[in-house]
Amino acid sequence: MTDQETHTRRGEEWLANAGLRPTRQRLSLASLLVGDGQDRHVTAESLYAAASNSGEKVSLATVYNTLKAFCDAGLMREITVDGSKSYFDTNMSDHPHFFWEDSATLSDAPAEELEISRIPTAPEGAEIAKVDVVIRLRRT
Repeated sequence: MTDQETHTRRGEEWLANAGLRPTRQRLSLASLLVGDGQDRHVTAESLYAAASNSGEKVSLATVYNTLKAFCDAGLMREITVDGSKSYFDTNMSDHPHFFWEDSATLSDAPAEELEISRIPTAPEGAEIAKVDVVIRLRRT
């Protein structure tokens, strides 16, 4: 089996496990995201560029819609930095992130080194859905 066939098969399985219909564009984007078996942190723009570079004809709007569908299906999670920039993570485990200010990239931080001893109580009528930890880094 070639690398491309392996990437496509992994993408197909990823979509099937979430019950998503494997359209041509979803399959192409899924193969880019999980085809090599590695977790990814992408922006819609970086995934669009990767798709374009691979020869896939897809619009940026389709990439945004597909990433939203992947998040809604529980395949990815969205991490917002500065309230304006969204990153999408294929690693669904609970873990913190490093945000590298100089390159505007996101990477996993070691979860075993993070200790949160207490978080505020949610206001009445609300519950805490999740806690995202983004540690901003500046190179010295």
